[in-house]
Amino acid sequence: MENITASNFIEEEIIKDIEADRFGRPIQTRFPPEPNGYLHIGHAKAICIDFLAAKKFNGKCNLRFDDTNPTKEDTEYVDSIQEDIHWLGFQWDALRYASSYFDTYYECALKLIRDGKAYVCDLTPEQMREYRGTLTEPGKESPYRNRSVEENLDLFERMKNGEFEDGARVLRAKIDMASPNMNMRDPAIYRINHSVHHQTGTKWCIYPMYDFAHPIEDAVENVTHSLCSLEFEDHRPLYEWVLENCGFERPPRQIEFARLNITRVPMSKRYLRRLVEEGLVDGWDDPRMPTLAGLRRRGFTPESIIDFCQRAGVAKANSIVDGALLEHCLREDAKLRAPRLMAVLNPLKVELINYPEEGEELEIENNPENPEMGSRKVKFSKELYIEQEDFMEEPPKKFFRLAPGREVRLKGAYIIKCEEVVKDEDGQTVKLLCSVDMGSKSGMPGADRKVKGTLHWVDARSCAEADVRIYDYLLREEDGEDQDVTDRFNSESMTLLNHAKVEEALAHVEAPFLCQFLRMGYFCADSRLYTSQRPVFNRTVGLKDSWAKLQKK
Repeated sequence: MENITASNFIEEEIIKDIEADRFGRPIQTRFPPEPNGYLHIGHAKAICIDFLAAKKFNGKCNLRFDDTNPTKEDTEYVDSIQEDIHWLGFQWDALRYASSYFDTYYECALKLIRDGKAYVCDLTPEQMREYRGTLTEPGKESPYRNRSVEENLDLFERMKNGEFEDGARVLRAKIDMASPNMNMRDPAIYRINHSVHHQTGTKWCIYPMYDFAHPIEDAVENVTHSLCSLEFEDHRPLYEWVLENCGFERPPRQIEFARLNITRVPMSKRYLRRLVEEGLVDGWDDPRMPTLAGLRRRGFTPESIIDFCQRAGVAKANSIVDGALLEHCLREDAKLRAPRLMAVLNPLKVELINYPEEGEELEIENNPENPEMGSRKVKFSKELYIEQEDFMEEPPKKFFRLAPGREVRLKGAYIIKCEEVVKDEDGQTVKLLCSVDMGSKSGMPGADRKVKGTLHWVDARSCAEADVRIYDYLLREEDGEDQDVTDRFNSESMTLLNHAKVEEALAHVEAPFLCQFLRMGYFCADSRLYTSQRPVFNRTVGLKDSWAKLQKK
């Protein structure tokens, strides 16, 4: 192991286990999502930890669907999870389903019953909670705890055969009702559920609880390190109890890490489901959602998400990461490979009064930070659009954009001067009449006359009209963390600009196409809505990098 250096505490523990030959087999991890929703960026952190640890130690990582709860699971989620993992750039060694081990769970449950370590309990869920006790008071034993092995075997068999209604009985592990760890107070390990399972149909009407199934799955798959989030730390004694009492040798080791929490981003799948079901967002792939499908549609790259997860780090204690870091990672990834094109989001017409009618094509660089990206030809005529905010009739000091009598340079083109402001009957500015310095064309000899402002523009005669969506955080910043997520929902988290003008090339890209709208931010062609007849672009991030600014302080 002298050639491998640990980059976090999990890798330090793996190195120790390898040196001690704790398992007698190669390193094996697994990513075990429940297929009851779409993966979000918190899952991306777990994916990175599981897959990268296996890769670093020449091991394997399985994708395993923990599909032991048929009520909420669906093949739609199975498919989306596989797509997301592939999109991030990872490939599992084997695809597994927890439901494939239903026979194994059942045999393990029978072993516990025969060994006097599990019993069928008739208490209602409310009674079980009452008998469980509190953090300061021990629980009470169920009146059914001392049923004979024969009676328990008979009842469990009848549970399997469908003789009882949902919730009528459960199988519980017999551990310790006075344990200071509430998870060890005779937890339920099997329940009755007459639902159709997406893999096994109606074959089973009893299903194992997660805390019982999960360690068995790990053991059967020869997992060495079961890496999970911090909320499972209190469940580790039960994980180890199941493995020991079901007779698994050299069992897996559970190691917990802190979950990924991001400012103003809901990370609970339950909350995300509510946003979808209550119609507050446009599906699981809404570009405001922290789901990988939503981030992909918004324009985030796999590389930026993996970079973010690695910068956020692997810690033992929970903390909150500033969402600005994720935006910073996208800018860092995109700045050298995203072309820079021009779009005017709130257009104002400009007519060049002394410019030739026939127009021309200009050669404009695609990315000044990456000369290898070359240049493109952009049409230029006497009718243009600029941003409304780039003109002021009565400008304040240090306003270096266009104003009556003032000059600016148009990006890659000419210096123009505002000669007249045309208004409608309501006094609103509708057009600017400008003159052109025909000797100031960018790149021409002697065209280096300096002016203080440079504006982006689009050619009015060849441009396309587009819908542009500007996004903000899903949750309002000022509200408290203890408020319900739907109460904190930011109703202004999406602004639609449906009269934007984009240069001609942007009506002929293939979604998802990521680029920078010059001076406006990074934008992505919407993978669901974009067409050449009506381009739709989502703003991925703005250009202002608050994270980088904070790091310089």
